[in-house]
Amino acid sequence: MNDEAVVESVPKSAGKRKIRGVKRTAFSMPYLALSIVFVVVPLFIMLYYAFTGLNGHFTFSNFTHFFSRPNIMKVVGRSFFVALITTLICFLLAYPLALALSSSMLNKKAILVMLFVLPMWINSLLRTYAMKIVLHILNISNAWVAVTVGMVYDFFPFMLLPLYSVLSGMDKNVTEAAYDLGATPITTLFKVTLPLSLPGIVSGVLMVFMPTVSTFAISDILGDTSTYMFGNVIDQWFRNSGGWHIGSAYSLILLALIAITVVIANKVSKGHAEVGGVL
Repeated sequence: MNDEAVVESVPKSAGKRKIRGVKRTAFSMPYLALSIVFVVVPLFIMLYYAFTGLNGHFTFSNFTHFFSRPNIMKVVGRSFFVALITTLICFLLAYPLALALSSSMLNKKAILVMLFVLPMWINSLLRTYAMKIVLHILNISNAWVAVTVGMVYDFFPFMLLPLYSVLSGMDKNVTEAAYDLGATPITTLFKVTLPLSLPGIVSGVLMVFMPTVSTFAISDILGDTSTYMFGNVIDQWFRNSGGWHIGSAYSLILLALIAITVVIANKVSKGHAEVGGVL
């Protein structure tokens, strides 16, 4: 039977199956409604404030204010650098742990994963204040070290979960085949396991990098004036009664920078996947 016959034999209603008389697409309606209310509508409100002045007239002055502000690019670069360092540390800590948990023969390894994810159940501000107390007890006074440790502690589970999900679902026969062909554990890790887990790596990197580059609470609580980041700049404008317009413009600029980072990460991921498929 050729491919055309197979396609014709599939009922046209196969993609519109019902569950207890309800179309499967109907189950996505609540999520769609929440996305419109809490994502789309606030985004349009932010667009309105970004492109209007205090008098309500259309203007680009809110964006020109960004480029005319002294040292603003230094603050943006500092924010991206801290986010990059935080993401790198989270990856170096989470990948070996996820690899060990996914390959563990323990029947209770789900409980071990839960122990590392458990801090996510506690409010982020509470965890940050708790970390401030810990750092004070350890006599760590360097503001940058404190901010970095706080960010790694806060966002570490967001790196661990996607890595563990991908590694635990990986076909173990692939690594066993590599061992049978004479590959060493290190060669198997870098030539087989790491490329196959790339989707989880990209997902974890984005889940850590994006909130880190825009955060302001952690640097406020654990840092000082030297750790002033772009998120703090935006927060400062929104705290002022007349600064919502400039704060919205700054938020859109940050959103555009993050979007560019996501596009680059996706292209790198696809490039590595294509190379891996060729090899």
